[in-house]
Amino acid sequence: MDAFAIDWLNLLFRWAHLIVGVGWIGTSFYFIVLDLTLKKRDGQAVGVYGSAWQVHGGGFYNVEKYTVAPDHLPDDLVWYKWEAYLTWVTGFALIVLQYYLNAKAYLIDPKVMPLEVWQAVSISLLSLVAGWLVYHMICKLFLGRSTFILAVCVFIFVVGMSYLFTHVFSGRGALVHVGALIGTMMAFNVFMIIIPNQKKTVASLMVGEKPDPTLGKIGKQRSVHNNYLTLPVLLMMVSGHYPMITNHPHSWLIVALVIVMGGCVRHFLNLHEADQYAAEKSSENYKWVLLVAAITLMAAIVMTAPTTRDYSQAKQVASSEILAIAERHCVSCHAAQPTNEAFEEAPKAVILDTIESWARYSPLIKAQVIDSDVMPLGDENGMTAVERDTIGAWLNEQALKD
Repeated sequence: MDAFAIDWLNLLFRWAHLIVGVGWIGTSFYFIVLDLTLKKRDGQAVGVYGSAWQVHGGGFYNVEKYTVAPDHLPDDLVWYKWEAYLTWVTGFALIVLQYYLNAKAYLIDPKVMPLEVWQAVSISLLSLVAGWLVYHMICKLFLGRSTFILAVCVFIFVVGMSYLFTHVFSGRGALVHVGALIGTMMAFNVFMIIIPNQKKTVASLMVGEKPDPTLGKIGKQRSVHNNYLTLPVLLMMVSGHYPMITNHPHSWLIVALVIVMGGCVRHFLNLHEADQYAAEKSSENYKWVLLVAAITLMAAIVMTAPTTRDYSQAKQVASSEILAIAERHCVSCHAAQPTNEAFEEAPKAVILDTIESWARYSPLIKAQVIDSDVMPLGDENGMTAVERDTIGAWLNEQALKD
């Protein structure tokens, strides 16, 4: 497909992905807080679990929740599902456009595993399907049992999949697949569990039967999972812009830290909201989770700190050496007219065919080539360690001049 057309499709699907994703996550945050702020009040109808008074946009709302379901349902029942479905659909479309159609550049790294395009795409698809099935079995196994043990099992599973991804795909491809796996778990929770269970409840009410309360418990379990996974999945989906994370030799450990960090922050926000509006303040001290989040954040920062290399004893590098390396590894993409079929224009408008442009973009080059090995993209020609050291020595010379 024409690179210009792919760029436009990428932009439009990315825009759509953001729109529906914001809607889905906002809904998840709202209903979790709503559940946590419900109160028993005098005069409530039979079967009402609790209600919450809210103010927004100049108006007041009184929202009630039933323990299972009301005796009769209105005709205008509102369902929350399309945001979740469309978030997954647009996200998968982005994976196809960005990673499947340009697999050699973005998905495959020969230094990690030399794959053919069809092999990489097949592994990607199978991993998402298998990932959902394993997660689903874990949830069924621990339904009604220890929530903590269930959380630990899901954590170990996602981190284990992260480890596998980092040993199959490129750094960037691995972490976006962690995000895709979590996103698939979340979207399929809605599509395969939450909405079908709600429809079964509605069907029971329509024929005058009492709904099975277990259906609601299962749906609640998955809904809470979705809420706690939102913050980690968001970081995974933007990780491709940060090679300090994606190309770290132990990026799967960073994934583990991010999951703990995001889960702790979400837990604090949920309980803080509930405590803020509760009639009696909770005796549980939940602020310790912020300390855990801070520790995991510091650990991630320390892990990703660039290694300082000593180039003081390196020989002086001629401009011609840099341009020769650029010719071999860089200008197929970073040129006024790229020869790489994946690009019609240089990525981020960075052109590296003159020594002046190398000096101009030296901080970016250091981050992408020296501090990490994310570039050259796909590394089809195999930039050597000697070439990277040559670039590093030249960059050091430029920094001393400045």
